[in-house]
Amino acid sequence: MFESLQEKINKAIHVLKGHSKITEINLASSIKEIGQALIDADVNYQIVKDFIKKIKKKSLGKKVLTSLNPEQIIIKIVYDELVTLMGGKSKVGIHISSNPFIILICGLQGSGKTSFSSKLSFFFKKRGHHPMVVAADIYRPAAIDQLNLLLKKVNIPVFSYESKNVLDIIDRSMNYALEKKRNIIIIDTAGRLGIDEKMMKEIKLIKQHANPNEILFVVDAMTGQDAINSAQSFYKILKYNGIVMTKLDGDTRGGAAITISSVIRKPIKFISNGEKIEDIEIFYPNRIANRILGRGDIVSLVEKVQEQFDEKKAKKIYHKISKNRFNFNDLLNQIKKLKKMGNIKNIISMIPGIQNSNFFQKNNHIFDHHSFKKIESMIYSMTPYERRHPKIVSNIDRKKRIAMGSGVSLFDVNLCLKQFNNISQIMKKIHENSGKEMVKQFFYDMMNKKNEL
Repeated sequence: MFESLQEKINKAIHVLKGHSKITEINLASSIKEIGQALIDADVNYQIVKDFIKKIKKKSLGKKVLTSLNPEQIIIKIVYDELVTLMGGKSKVGIHISSNPFIILICGLQGSGKTSFSSKLSFFFKKRGHHPMVVAADIYRPAAIDQLNLLLKKVNIPVFSYESKNVLDIIDRSMNYALEKKRNIIIIDTAGRLGIDEKMMKEIKLIKQHANPNEILFVVDAMTGQDAINSAQSFYKILKYNGIVMTKLDGDTRGGAAITISSVIRKPIKFISNGEKIEDIEIFYPNRIANRILGRGDIVSLVEKVQEQFDEKKAKKIYHKISKNRFNFNDLLNQIKKLKKMGNIKNIISMIPGIQNSNFFQKNNHIFDHHSFKKIESMIYSMTPYERRHPKIVSNIDRKKRIAMGSGVSLFDVNLCLKQFNNISQIMKKIHENSGKEMVKQFFYDMMNKKNEL
């Protein structure tokens, strides 16, 4: 997400490194590169022009403060302008203010509405609500199957009824919600085109009939500037409350996500950046601006860690690490938790400065999703005794058997063992050097860190 844009903007700003003052000469080169980076990211030319003009106006003549240099000043100015462009201090997320709270999901065909409806319901369930999803797409029978498949695993009800009258389905779903004591009703509607007059009339009727508390327009980030045109067409009819950007993990440019809010004058409320049901985030302009500038997003990272945090298990892991008893079963459990947090590279990008570090550049392959699959398959190919006693896996015959069983090379097994031993040695040194508090901090402070930030 925004990978290409982040790389180009950082390169453009780096031009100012070493200068003691921002001048027209050194600024011109940097600003030109920033503008080109935004255009390459599929940001509208006029928006880029205005963006650059504002940066230039705020930058020229800025004297360097004791603790700052021109590079840092430009980063701050670009950050402020990006935040404004992406919605500024607009209201984020959804505040549940009534019971039941009705959310209408609309958008183009293939934009990811059904997947998002499932993700949104799971998002609310994790926060203590009792959601349900209404299968109101009468034109695509597979939508009902898709909802049932996604939500059965997380025990969220899907209401469906065999009828060609979508308003009848919505009426019956309201009675069902009352009966099942559901406080959030998410209505997944059929995909439609702005030029299809009949379908647009239908969504308008659905809005009038359901009287939703919130209307969300779902748009595919990979459609670029076309996403903004679609958003404008739908807004004329529905006057929706917010925008949802899907498939951001498949578009490293992200131009639509940067500009859509400023054009439509409605906030992006959620982003979807993966295929798993937990791959959904509230869109915070300030946090996204930090990610674009390579400054990480520690608040979102802490929130994701907190969702997977279990204090009892953390204490157990700490005890094992401090006694040098960390084994392959523990590693497997930690990998599973990490994967539940979402796309690994997205998670890593939330750590400030990590993507530009030498460590990340040299070990980029380690953070690939397939690398974790390899490690998992190797651990599953071990015997229960080997998992509990890592030292015995150094035997060549055992390594060959594990390599054959997991479909990897002997080199991969040796690399896995080397990485595991490195982790164990580091943790042992921390313990030996009376660094217990450092390890405790990692596991325990997550419970309070979010409030501090």
